[in-house]
Amino acid sequence: MAKTWMVRAKQGGRLFDVFKEESAIAIGWTDIGSLDSATTRKEIAARVAEQWPNWHPQKISLTAGQLHRFRNEIKTGDRIVTYDPGRRVYLLGTVSSDYRFDPNIASDARNARSVDWKGEVSRDLLSTATRNSLGAIMTLFLLSDSATADLEAAFTTQSPAEIPSGEDEPTDEDDLFKDIQARAVEFIKDHVSRLDWDEMQDLVAGLLRAMGYKTRVSPSGPDRGKDIVASPDGFGFESPRIVVEVKHRKQAMGSQEIRSFLGGRHPDDKGLYVSTGGFTKDAYYEAERANIPVTLMNIDDLVEAITEHYENLDVETKQLLPLKRIYWPV
Repeated sequence: MAKTWMVRAKQGGRLFDVFKEESAIAIGWTDIGSLDSATTRKEIAARVAEQWPNWHPQKISLTAGQLHRFRNEIKTGDRIVTYDPGRRVYLLGTVSSDYRFDPNIASDARNARSVDWKGEVSRDLLSTATRNSLGAIMTLFLLSDSATADLEAAFTTQSPAEIPSGEDEPTDEDDLFKDIQARAVEFIKDHVSRLDWDEMQDLVAGLLRAMGYKTRVSPSGPDRGKDIVASPDGFGFESPRIVVEVKHRKQAMGSQEIRSFLGGRHPDDKGLYVSTGGFTKDAYYEAERANIPVTLMNIDDLVEAITEHYENLDVETKQLLPLKRIYWPV
């Protein structure tokens, strides 16, 4: 019976677009070279221990287990899921090749398999249990039958499916802490995504105030878009004058939206474009070649900035996104 595997596209989903464009998945630990001649977990573990002799035995065992699963346990016909946290979408596909060592995918991810991708599923369509199970931090793990059914149902119907789900648990305190951190970030993003349009504007303005700026929000326009102007004096007379566009949509913003945003800017302006739906590669290219400094902020970047400056947020902004600090033994 076909299994379903989650394969991380590196931290922050850095290789998500690469996986999609190359019709492949890949994982790291490439310093040990190709696994073509390492056919057992014991042989792989010996390779890992030789390459990283100072690693704790448990870390060696966990790494070898991940590589062994990718090389030997994943089969042609198995289902694959990978995640883009910036856009909050899962990409679903089917494995279409055996293991290979491929230097053309990424310098830090060369253990590869070909995949026939079939489409994306929004995280918002999944049950809470499935979202919890997909929050595990491991590079590679097996999904439960219920999580697989939830993903398939969401992909087919494009509507939520509430189905219980299980998960693979981390095995030591460090992994558990990282797992909790990863889940916390995803839960915060879930909460942010549920804010309405006006609340999102206020959240971004509150973040800028927490960073030391004074803000002015212009009246609603025909497209219900408000520009936020942030500056030291609050009027935009003192530099830096940051002009902010906020888009609270599911769709990724493209190059045309960035060009439209840049069209009305003054030479001394700084631009900040916030999109909870993320950005296309062309949008990033457009921002890089802009004639003024402009930063593109997806939901990952937004949550990271909010958590970094949370203690400085005013009461009204904290009410939009109530967070609780937790303590962990060092």
